[in-house]
Parts: sequence; structure tokens; C-alpha cells
Amino acid sequence: MSAYGAINRSHSLSLPSTTWHLRSKRLDAPKYLTIHHLTLKTATESAGLVDYLHRVFADELERGQTYPQEILAGEEYSKAQFEAYYFAADVLVAVLGLPSQDGVADPLFEDDGSQVPIGFVEAVNGRSWEDCIAGCYYVKPNYPGRSSHICNAGFLVPPSQRGHGVGAVLARSYLSYGPRLGYEASVFNLVYVNNVASVKLWEALGFTQAGRIPRAGRLKTADGMREEFIDAWVYYKQFDAPEA
Repeated sequence: MSAYGAINRSHSLSLPSTTWHLRSKRLDAPKYLTIHHLTLKTATESAGLVDYLHRVFADELERGQTYPQEILAGEEYSKAQFEAYYFAADVLVAVLGLPSQDGVADPLFEDDGSQVPIGFVEAVNGRSWEDCIAGCYYVKPNYPGRSSHICNAGFLVPPSQRGHGVGAVLARSYLSYGPRLGYEASVFNLVYVNNVASVKLWEALGFTQAGRIPRAGRLKTADGMREEFIDAWVYYKQFDAPEA
């Protein structure tokens, strides 16, 4: 729920799956990942997927360092709450590519943003969610009505997939999927200034600082032993027009 009340968006189109290069220092990492456009309806068709993403997101909220939502002592972040927040509109889910065979060209290892002839189920290929889900992000209007052409996104990378360049791939793909979903621009309302990786990433991709909010978040410290108030940047970027 935002300051404007519930902001809803109808699902009017389904975008094709795409492939993106994964530049990881991990020797056993796949060379690419594929990104798939899902809604709550299509996500629930894959048994256990929403449950897995719910667990990962609830754990991230419990860490108390990146999202503003707070899970109080004795409370739990329910699956219904997760669905209402994260799947309010469109979700893009990244699936790690399969290990390549020596000397065999992989038809899915193409230029960034290239459409691929497989869907989400084919990309998963029977693997567990823990083994194949690289990350995901939602895209939804940041404001209602007359300002609903400006979107917002929320990114999630499971801890086991962090440090391998997944976040950078998701961010690059967002600049492609955002305008294709009909949005003209993006706003990030709360990028906490101590989230150095996110700050560097968004600025490298051309986002501008629209403002700084003092004491925007009461966040947990890295050791989880105490809390501190942290400023946050508001970032803005106008999307390039989608390619025909």
C-alpha cells in the first residue's frame, strides 16, 4: 500500500523471454541467464516457485538492510502479503543457463536482450529453485493515474547467487523490459546510501540523483546487533524508446 492507496495495473501483454550474458568470476558459473516475464497467475503454475521467492524475500526483510518493510518480533511475513506486494503487477524472473558442453555452441548464448525460443519451464529444465533461480524483480507503477507512466522496481537475488554479477544483469534487463511494459521512466524511492553496490550500479546505468532523504531508513547494521538511521537517494531515469 502506497501513500496513494493501492496502485493496480492490469496485465495486458506477455513479453517474450530473453537471454543475457552473465559475467561471473566463478569458474563453474554459466555464461548466460534467461529472463522470463511472469504474473502471479503464471508463476503459480510452477509448483513451489512463489513459495520459494516468498521465503527469500521474507529473509531479506528480516535482514533489515535494503527494503523498508519491517517484520516485528513475533510476527511473520505471510505469503499473502508477499503476493500482494511483489506480484501486484509484472515480475521478471532470471533462470541460470545450463552448463555448456566443450566444443558445443549453445543456441541460447546470444547478444543481450535477444529473444529465446524457450519458456520458463523449459529454462528450469527440472532443476530445483535453489539451483536455477538467479534472481527476480517486480515492475509496477510508482504513482497512480496521471503519473502511472513512471514505474518502480524491486530486485531480489538469493544469497547463494550474490557476488556473481546477477544484480548487474537484472538491472540492464530492466532498462529493456521497463519501456516494453509501457513505462516512460523509472523512479527508485529509497536507495539507501550505504548500499554502495546499488548506488554505483544505478549511476553507471545513467540514473540521476533526484534528491536525498535524510534519515530515511532505520536499518539493521551488518552484524544485526543494532540499528542506525541511514539517508537514501531518490533516483530517476527516462527510458529509451523500446525497439520495434
